[in-house]
Amino acid sequence: MQTIEILGTIVGIIYLWLEYRASIYLWIASIVMPAIYLFVYYDAGLYADFGINIYYLLIAIYGWAAWKYGFKLFGQNDTTQNQELPITHTPVKIWVKIIGIYAILQLAIAWLLIHFTDSTVPWADAFTTALSVVGMWLLARKYIEQWWVWFIVDVVSSALYIYKDLYFTAALYALYAIVVVFGYRKWKQLMTTQNER
Repeated sequence: MQTIEILGTIVGIIYLWLEYRASIYLWIASIVMPAIYLFVYYDAGLYADFGINIYYLLIAIYGWAAWKYGFKLFGQNDTTQNQELPITHTPVKIWVKIIGIYAILQLAIAWLLIHFTDSTVPWADAFTTALSVVGMWLLARKYIEQWWVWFIVDVVSSALYIYKDLYFTAALYALYAIVVVFGYRKWKQLMTTQNER
């Protein structure tokens, strides 16, 4: 299993570099990495993380379409339809929905883990899973605040993976937490450049 974990870590680093550059090719890594981590998380008993990787596979397809064509879902306006999605700030009205969805997911996932699995960390696993659902959707919509969400996920996940003896994965998420700072700054620059065109 350690070999698969190392492979997942390598793909994760490639994904992170592509996300930092706001490259549409990050969605290819977004398909490969979850496929690898399905095995890692199931073996470690991180069932919510296992489940979210199925979501990651699906959101990767949506994210690619959204970035490439301005694909619309969940009521976004049509101004970016059929053109590359720009980096923007998350509208306030979207935050209200996101917080509600996060709270429902957190409680539902924790309840499922407590009642239907042998998870030893149901609340922490549910926390990172629910917040990751939000983070991936924000990334798929190219909202710059996705970096804030990922910072929280990465720090908590790194600690959780150390606790579960997944040291390579913990190191990857610690690296993610550091790169988030640079990624946010890079996206701010890219957003300024695109707005000047």
